[in-house]
Amino acid sequence: MSRRKRHPQHANHERWLVSYADFITLLFAFFVVMYSTSQVDQRKVGKLAMAIQVAFQELGFFEASTSRVPVNSSEPMPFSTVQAVENVQRNSSLGKIVPSPQGSLGGSEDGNLSLLKRELEQSLAGEISRHEVALRSEPDGLVVSLREVGFFDSGSASMKPNSEAAFQRIAGLLLQRPYRIRIEGHTDNIPIHTAQFASNWELSAARAIEVIRLLIMKYGFQPGRLSAAGYAEFHPAGPNDTAEGRQLNRRVDLVILGNW
Repeated sequence: MSRRKRHPQHANHERWLVSYADFITLLFAFFVVMYSTSQVDQRKVGKLAMAIQVAFQELGFFEASTSRVPVNSSEPMPFSTVQAVENVQRNSSLGKIVPSPQGSLGGSEDGNLSLLKRELEQSLAGEISRHEVALRSEPDGLVVSLREVGFFDSGSASMKPNSEAAFQRIAGLLLQRPYRIRIEGHTDNIPIHTAQFASNWELSAARAIEVIRLLIMKYGFQPGRLSAAGYAEFHPAGPNDTAEGRQLNRRVDLVILGNW
């Protein structure tokens, strides 16, 4: 009986294609997942950016913006449009309605500050006419400027006794309203070096802190409403190369901001 002749088996050199195809499939799935994740994150980042911008505008730090944020990746909306929608919805994180910024403050707060300005002008008419107090409106809010000539002795952080009546009228009007107040100390550019103050930085900061101390200890202001800053000669209200300009620069500004 004849035996069947066995043919030698050939090695399959194409088995690597199976592993390669599996690798390509997994790589494709990986990039699909990465792409879809990036689109979701883009929308989330856009919403986060919008929320942060609204919050800062509410606090009066930034002016209203018309920049686009990717809330919807297919059709981004202008920030003003998004904000108009968000303003009628309750902000769950802040627990209150976000006002529509008009400049730095909402329209209702602008009106309240205008009313406050008129009341201060009536109450401080004498001090304003003597150039001891100045009022002005700025993007941050209403500024009540207490000039050194009426409220402080030169080189001193203690308030003059004869200025207490005017300061009491200011404090009385501010105490009735829930505004945040930033007290800023300013000086001219003439250097100071005394036993009490080594520089204009220290003098300006000490005057701001003294005003805060009086508001809290004497008039019962809530400390959380108040903040202090010392700017020395670096935020002048007038030129420092004239006596009149330096006189304007020696002051303490009460910057009345948004609601507390």
